[in-house]
Amino acid sequence: MRAGFRSLDREVALDLEVRGELPDWLSGTLVRNGPARFEAGERKFRHWFDGQAMLHRFAFAAGKVAYRNRYLDTPALRSTDDGRIGFGEFATDPCRSIFGRFFTRPRLTPNANVNVLLDDAEGDWALTETPIAVEFDPDTLATVGLSKRDHAVPGQAHAIPGQVTTAHPHVAPVTGDLVNYLLQFGRRSVYRVYRQRNHVREVLAELPTDRPGYLHSFAVTERHVVLVVFPLVVNPLSFLLRGKPFIENYRWRPELGTRFVVFSQEDGALVADHRTDAFFAFHHINAYDAEGRVVVDICSYPDAEVVDALYLDRLRGDTELPLPFPTRYEVDLTSGAIHSRRLSEEAMELPRVSYRAHNGREYRYAYGVSAHGGSRHDFFNQLVKVDVRSGRTLRWHEAGRYPGEPVFVAAPDAAREDDGVVLSVVLDGATERSCLLVLDAGSFAELARAEVPHAIPFGFHGQFTSRSYPQ
Repeated sequence: MRAGFRSLDREVALDLEVRGELPDWLSGTLVRNGPARFEAGERKFRHWFDGQAMLHRFAFAAGKVAYRNRYLDTPALRSTDDGRIGFGEFATDPCRSIFGRFFTRPRLTPNANVNVLLDDAEGDWALTETPIAVEFDPDTLATVGLSKRDHAVPGQAHAIPGQVTTAHPHVAPVTGDLVNYLLQFGRRSVYRVYRQRNHVREVLAELPTDRPGYLHSFAVTERHVVLVVFPLVVNPLSFLLRGKPFIENYRWRPELGTRFVVFSQEDGALVADHRTDAFFAFHHINAYDAEGRVVVDICSYPDAEVVDALYLDRLRGDTELPLPFPTRYEVDLTSGAIHSRRLSEEAMELPRVSYRAHNGREYRYAYGVSAHGGSRHDFFNQLVKVDVRSGRTLRWHEAGRYPGEPVFVAAPDAAREDDGVVLSVVLDGATERSCLLVLDAGSFAELARAEVPHAIPFGFHGQFTSRSYPQ
């Protein structure tokens, strides 16, 4: 699987050979994002999350698949062309003296390597965990430009201050507003939950904190926004005093527990603020409102060891991989009690659901990557589908192959929640080539695969749109 953490120099545009048969209704485009350059001259990036962003597009039409890939042309990438690391990344920093740290304004990285936001009205954007989005041309994948410093997406009339955000904005299931948060570091740091409607962004709620936690994602329901604050926390002064990369300033403090903060989407009122035993997660699966409760499903790790496990020297070596499990947390909005239970004994990461129909609403099926046989001695090497009601699990696994995030695409006349296909980019470790795998979402049987002539580095997230583009 080491080819998945190797830099990719090729940028191509070509038709792929398809083995099997694609559904005749499958028409549109999958755009995926992820790191693809792990060096800057003689210097090497240290963590999987640090690699420079590359977009990969798979276009479906008339039973055929066309592929194009292209680096995001950002100042961060151009500094690597010069053999420099010009911006602080997740776990890699430029070499700066203590004088430079105090008297140089921190440069937020424009390396938008985590996710994409595809929107007809406001453009197509690559996203990361800093409030800098990168617009790209959907036809060519060429970089158009960067958003303003305090804007995670375009269209703001007023900037909202903050240095950290998520690359997982949500579409509110009832209003259609785009919802996210910004974290502003300071003597008294503040999470600001905001919504964007009619091209204007407004603060919905604020949560002051002395020790902000690292939050990669959050959840929405029909009525609420839920922040789950894990006890991987930071004293913001550490960024100046310790001289370490971003994530290495955080400390695991399990005695703090994990905090569930629930806000009303209607007026931003604080509905609940309760704690449970410590755990950590990158990704929420889904959430929904129940009778007097909020149900939050999360890919849960027992602690934050996984952050260290994803350093590149460990991934390329013989490290053990911590495994997350799909876990349900039910927050009683009256008593404050939080009850949890595993939804499956199969590990799950990079989760997806039928988003358009079930985001923020009760649902039945979740899809993700997993570890075959529960082994911690390899990378994620199988796909799983979990029935969150019964715990029943379906699997796709082939020895020596490593799938990425499974993206669900609903059939246009879908009669069931799982009526559609699942798309995943899979690396063949033996041939060091990738393919796009297409599974029937109901049965999890393979329908087709489209072969790519090179290895696609392991990426993070992607989105499917029904729009088609010229090749």
